[in-house]
Amino acid sequence: MVSLLRRHPFIVLVIPFALVFYFVYVGLGWNIWVSLTNWIGLRISYRYAGFGNYAKLFQDPIFWLSFRNTRLLFLIIPICIVIGLFLAVILDKGLKGSGFFRNMFLLPFALSFVVTGTLWAWMYNPANGILNSLVRIMGFDVLVGTWHTAQNTVMPAIILALVWQFSGYVALIFLAGLKSVPQNHINAAYLDGASSVKVFWRIILPQLRSSVAASIVVIAMYSLRSFDFIWVLTAGGPAMLPILFQ
Repeated sequence: MVSLLRRHPFIVLVIPFALVFYFVYVGLGWNIWVSLTNWIGLRISYRYAGFGNYAKLFQDPIFWLSFRNTRLLFLIIPICIVIGLFLAVILDKGLKGSGFFRNMFLLPFALSFVVTGTLWAWMYNPANGILNSLVRIMGFDVLVGTWHTAQNTVMPAIILALVWQFSGYVALIFLAGLKSVPQNHINAAYLDGASSVKVFWRIILPQLRSSVAASIVVIAMYSLRSFDFIWVLTAGGPAMLPILFQ
């Protein structure tokens, strides 16, 4: 066995690749095939139905409503990137206590969607939630309400909670990117008389493209997987979302 591994070291990758191929690509292919059949999950029948399922889907108004809501959720991407970059720049200054704040910024990302949804549902509670309590203290009692279930405020409430969960993680991605920027490039720019603003826009920011791309992929992925978060936060899930989000 040892001699075989020495002659063919890549053989150890066969099993991982086989598992990935089966559970990802075979599963994906099976789902595509099922979408073209009349299978409904209760009977074992895979009679070919063409694109009839897709025709019904595109004619369903709830699908387009859900599609619009999903696009609205993608608003958290630019918001998290801007906030995360701002926090990363501050942390990169090496201020006292920056290590503590790095851990605090990452903590929301470590929470599950169920925990985050429950936490923000408590914060949005009109009776004793901290956000409505602050509104009362500032004298804006007219704004007190169930923001996470009211038709006009549910989407901003969801977006605010998701921004809170992912901005810190994005900040750490950008912080890693800032640490990788060659210091000699920055020093050379300062020697040439460039201002701090020009150094940031012309030298630092262009080298954060990979950090921006990673942030977009991660946030978009979690936005598409936020079903359980929305279910818990809105205290009703998909059954009430079409009503709330119209």
